This record gives sequence, structure tokens and C-alpha cells, in this order.
Amino acid sequence: MKTWFPSAALAPLSALAVLLGLWEGLTRLLAIPAWLLPPPSAIAAAAVRDAAPLLSAALTTGRSALVGFGLSAAVGVLAAIILSSSRPLERAFYPYTLFLQTVPIIAIAPLLVLWFGPGARAVAASSFIVSLFPVIANTLSGMRSVEPALKDLFRLYGARRLAMLWKLELPAALPHLFTGLRVASGLAVIGAIGGEFVAGFSEDAAGLGILVLSAYRQLRTDLLFAAVLAASGVGLALFGAVSLTGARLLRHWHPSASDS
Repeated sequence: MKTWFPSAALAPLSALAVLLGLWEGLTRLLAIPAWLLPPPSAIAAAAVRDAAPLLSAALTTGRSALVGFGLSAAVGVLAAIILSSSRPLERAFYPYTLFLQTVPIIAIAPLLVLWFGPGARAVAASSFIVSLFPVIANTLSGMRSVEPALKDLFRLYGARRLAMLWKLELPAALPHLFTGLRVASGLAVIGAIGGEFVAGFSEDAAGLGILVLSAYRQLRTDLLFAAVLAASGVGLALFGAVSLTGARLLRHWHPSASDS
């Protein structure tokens, strides 16, 4: 474990340093206008100069994404349990869950404003819609992948449906569930940003989506890049929290969380 950081992080950090150096050098050598493509040093300066509004916007977006993600996790697992209870039920309703994956969130965001009002509730709803499908699909796949022999063993010992669900199917689905949650964590932030483009104006503090639009209209491309990086940071933080939780829950019994 002590040698993990140098061996695993040296290559990507070196590549990042080279890319940033090339970016900085080319923008200065070619005299590219800062409004078109600012150098990394200008982006870093904008991030420091506007640290307070960036942090406030990141917290606003992060709260909406977290609410949407939490709802998608709860509703997604419940939906997967219901669909797994009956093959006809799954065949009838599972195709409609694909709508959640294919619907353009920008197109329905005005509807969310009409239904929930502008601000955090509409943004959280946008985040929820975008991040729900991976939870349903992966959890259902995990529950369906339980070995038939194990189900037969549970039935042989007289296990009821609830006991089989709680002690066999849900534990077996945990690796698939956390895969879905990791995907959903990134999508939750994307959904929140997309929702803020349309629904983010209210008495609430502005999120990163509003900051991106504001920086674009003012041709402050350095701040726009800084806001995009802040949004990426919010997504990485949520992804890391989910991954860490999954690793702690699965490390003693599933190879996907093994250190080796």
C-alpha cells in the first residue's frame, strides 16, 4: 500500500504536466486570444480570484446533485425489486425505463420548471431523472444473476420470498448496484448542470450551470473553464464517496473490491 501512490499516480500526473505545459506554451506562442482559449495559468488565476463564488456555486450544484442521486438510488433499488418479482411485470414495464436514459434533459427542463418551480427542486428533479436508469438496470441485472442452485437451496429449506430477497438476491446484487451507483453519481451532476441551464434561476444561490452561462455571456472564458473544472470536482467527489462506500462494504467477500 505504501508504494501505491508513486506507481499509480506518477504516469497520469506526468502526462497532465506535459499537456498543461504544451497548452500554456502553444497559447502564448500562437498568441491565441484569452477569450477563445485561455492558458492554464489564466484559468488558475480566475479560480483563485473567484474562489468564493465558485465554491458557493459548487455547493449549490452539489446539494441538488446529491438529492437527485439519493432519490435515484432509493427509487432505483425499489423499482428493481418490484420488477424482479415478476417476469411479466419486468417485460411490461422495463422498456419504459429506457425513456429515462434517452430523453434529452434540456428538452424537458421547462416542464420541470412548470411542475416544481424554478430553483433547487427542479434541478434536483433533473438530476434524479438522468441518474435513475443505471441504478434500475444494474440492480435488476444483479438480482437476475443469482445462481439458480442457490435459489433452489433456499426453497429447499422453506425460505419465504422476503427472506430470499433480503438474504440472497440483494446481497448478490450489491456489486452490480454499486456499479450502477458509480455511473449514476456522474450522471447526477450532469443532470444538475443541465437543469440549472434552464431551471436554476430563483431566490436560491446560483449553481455552476448559471455560473457557466454568466461567464459565457461575459466572454470570461477563464472563469468558464474554472466552473467546468469545479463541476468535474463535484462529480469526482460524489463518485469517490460511492466508490469508497462500495469498497468498504464489499472488500471482505467480493473480488471487485480486492486490493490485489
